[in-house]
Amino acid sequence: MRKIFAAALALMLMLITAPANANDSPSEDIRINYGVSKLFSKDDMDAAVKIILKHFEQWQGCELHSILYVGDECNSAENLKWMNELAAAHGQKEKMLYCMEFLSDFYVSREAEKHTTFNPETEYKNWQWWLARSENGEWQLLTFGY
Repeated sequence: MRKIFAAALALMLMLITAPANANDSPSEDIRINYGVSKLFSKDDMDAAVKIILKHFEQWQGCELHSILYVGDECNSAENLKWMNELAAAHGQKEKMLYCMEFLSDFYVSREAEKHTTFNPETEYKNWQWWLARSENGEWQLLTFGY
């Protein structure tokens, strides 16, 4: 009887301490490299990474391995001009003042062949993710790919 009670208690503790939604935080298998930034806090980068993860989880049969913040130099006048052009093309009226670039590596399984145009059984490296935001706005994913 004690063993059954102990097992039930252990199971309840596991359920209570488990995250409410496994998608709320990145998998421990995903390596995230924030690098060093003088422009953005870790909270800023976490907010951007969360958007990437949310978008990526829609890609059936793909397994994300890593995300890397490219660096502050991506927040250049030239890239901000490009981000504002993309934002305007998406109907955004606010001016984007900040942008970030991340690179990711991911694997596309054979089963993804039914769901995506990615090449099955292929490892994609340095897949770009560009996000931007206005002065007080949220990060927006404006483009991604090679």
